[in-house]
Amino acid sequence: MLKIKKLSEVMGKRVFTDVGEFFGEIEEVNLVDNKVESWRIGVDRGIMGILGGARGVIVPHQFVKAIGDVFIINKSALPIREDADELMEEDTQ
Repeated sequence: MLKIKKLSEVMGKRVFTDVGEFFGEIEEVNLVDNKVESWRIGVDRGIMGILGGARGVIVPHQFVKAIGDVFIINKSALPIREDADELMEEDTQ
């Protein structure tokens, strides 16, 4: 059974990648012809360095895997810098 959510219920939901990493929170939805085109996600401070200092990203709706208690997106949809793995290692040390 398809469960429909109101957009107002989705605002502020926590966003995780499909590999279980916390990414941020939903800030805004972009609509075109009454259909969801993309989502603006405010990123977590720990991820800002990986994204080159960006405070948020816009993720096309096609990369959203699930919307429920949390939002799940494909990690491959994120504009992550090529040296992100090195930055992640530095943050954990």
